[in-house]
Amino acid sequence: MIRLIITISVVTVLSNCHPSNKKTEIMKEQKNEAINTPSTNDTIPKVTGIGGIFFYSDNPKEIKEWYAKNLGLEINEWGSSSFESRNIDRPDEINSLQWSPFKKGDEYFSPSKKDFMINYQVQNIEGLVIKLKENGVTILDSITNYDYGKFVHIMDNEGNKLELWEQSDNKQNEQ
Repeated sequence: MIRLIITISVVTVLSNCHPSNKKTEIMKEQKNEAINTPSTNDTIPKVTGIGGIFFYSDNPKEIKEWYAKNLGLEINEWGSSSFESRNIDRPDEINSLQWSPFKKGDEYFSPSKKDFMINYQVQNIEGLVIKLKENGVTILDSITNYDYGKFVHIMDNEGNKLELWEQSDNKQNEQ
């Protein structure tokens, strides 16, 4: 009987040390909450993703049709319908990427002489423009506001025009 009591006591003590005990579970939950909580630094001016890929084409209408027919892209007036993805830090937020060919020589890429332009999705566009100015980056225009977000254009050090876009809160809330 004494062996049985000792065995039960040992099993009880060991089971309380097992990782599945209540205290360990609470600590795991707190760790997961900390990981899934957006950082307090989520307003740092920075790029958060790609918002669009734009390139020159000799015949934008024809190339859109080719991509639709051969690769299944759904085409709209701006190029293809947006490719959607979830924001890993805020899973309820849906991000989109726009793909669009432009007629070769279109002035939208100017002053760049390159055949493409990338749109970067950013957070805190105002703060980012201040940072870019401090770093001597060429800012091509002022921040422009639309219903779907704020835009500004810059040049990188190799002459590529880049479009920076901060999605409007209205657009994020619609999704």
